[in-house]
Amino acid sequence: MSERANIRDVAARAGVAVKTVSRVLNGHPYVSAPMREKVERAMQELDFRPSVAARILSGSKSNQIALIYDNHSPYYMFQIQSGCWDCCKVHGIRLLAQPVDVTDPDVGDQVRGLVGETHVDGIVLSSPVTDCPAVLRALDALDIPFVRISPGTNHAMTSSVFIDDAQAADDMTTHLINLGHRRIGFIKGHPNHPGSDDRQFGYRRALDRAGIAFEPQLVMPGAFDFESGMAAGAALLDMRHPPTAVFAANDDMAAGVLAVAHDRGLSLPDQLSVAGFDDTTLARTVWPALTTIHQPMADLARTATEILIAGGDITHRRLPHRLIERASVAPPARMNP
Repeated sequence: MSERANIRDVAARAGVAVKTVSRVLNGHPYVSAPMREKVERAMQELDFRPSVAARILSGSKSNQIALIYDNHSPYYMFQIQSGCWDCCKVHGIRLLAQPVDVTDPDVGDQVRGLVGETHVDGIVLSSPVTDCPAVLRALDALDIPFVRISPGTNHAMTSSVFIDDAQAADDMTTHLINLGHRRIGFIKGHPNHPGSDDRQFGYRRALDRAGIAFEPQLVMPGAFDFESGMAAGAALLDMRHPPTAVFAANDDMAAGVLAVAHDRGLSLPDQLSVAGFDDTTLARTVWPALTTIHQPMADLARTATEILIAGGDITHRRLPHRLIERASVAPPARMNP
């Protein structure tokens, strides 16, 4: 063929609707085996290689993709946007960054409006938008390719990139236990983020393995922002027997705990160890610098964008995390010489 085959060519060759081809490409579970075979045979005959840059869903390509997000940490989102942008720049594709509120009942309509107005060729979803039912339904109905960063549900639905949040939290909790801490406070992430539950699970798993009884009063609610970290830190330090270490589910909340501890005149980390999660730039600028889990946010976003642009089969990639030791964590005071 003189021109590269597109999704309409595949549909015509297979004798099916464009929507059916799209469902096969996206691994939709409700496609019969015979129909899937017809589409796959047509793709093979046409040497069809789907990609965002070449896929034509609504008349003509726009050479732009969208990043849709809802996250309270500016440090986290800066790195996510940077990773997407780095990949887009290489491929000559424009990146649109669109914030949404996943609790807004009209969020599905907002996403449909974004796609309709911009004609983007594909979308990267950042957590917690990755698991917003209204957004997922809207994108599925629009037949537009999208890749999710750190989804917690419907893993087979689309391509995704992620880290093992539970294991990362287990690693940090185990690190604190190995230093001698037995009363370890934990500040949960935002309830809309599935990763929040995974991180709490990892915290509890490490305690169980070490034979340390789980104490529900040592777990505080959080919202992935500085203010919730301050509130949780104050509640933990107000206890009759406060924890010797606090592990917050992200760096913003850990910074809030540090602020409360400084305000109370505590010596850090001698009187209180504080650990975070993400390894944002904030972790290196607070004092003392945060011991934290390095989540490769820019790499996650870059990989998600690469998968989206390349197209093809559904792909799931787990990237490695690392525990970064800095000055905010030490053995509890009773164990110091």
